[in-house]
Amino acid sequence: MIEGRIEAFLADRGYDADAIRQEIAAAGVEAVIPAKANRRTPAPHDRAKYRWRNLVERLFNKLKNWRRVATRYDKTRESYLGFVALASVKLWIPFVHEA
Repeated sequence: MIEGRIEAFLADRGYDADAIRQEIAAAGVEAVIPAKANRRTPAPHDRAKYRWRNLVERLFNKLKNWRRVATRYDKTRESYLGFVALASVKLWIPFVHEA
C-alpha cells in the first residue's frame, strides 16, 4: 500500500491514538505525532521532522488563497493538480529568484 513510498507520517495531536500508530507502524512508516497531554505513556516523536509539518500546513494555506484551488473548480484530477503545481511554482519563485 504505502510501503516504500513515504518515510514518515507527520500529523498533529489529534491523530495520537494507539490504533492509528499501529496501522502506521504496520506499513513500515515512522509516526511523527506528538503525544496528547492526557496520554499516560507519551510516545516519543522526532521534533526536527515535526517542524516540517508546519511548513506543509503554511503551503496549503497559501495555496487556498487561489479560489480555484480551494473550491476545486477543475473537473479532472489532472487539471486540478496542474493548477496546484503552477500555483506552487508561483509561490516558490520569489525564494529562488534574485531581483
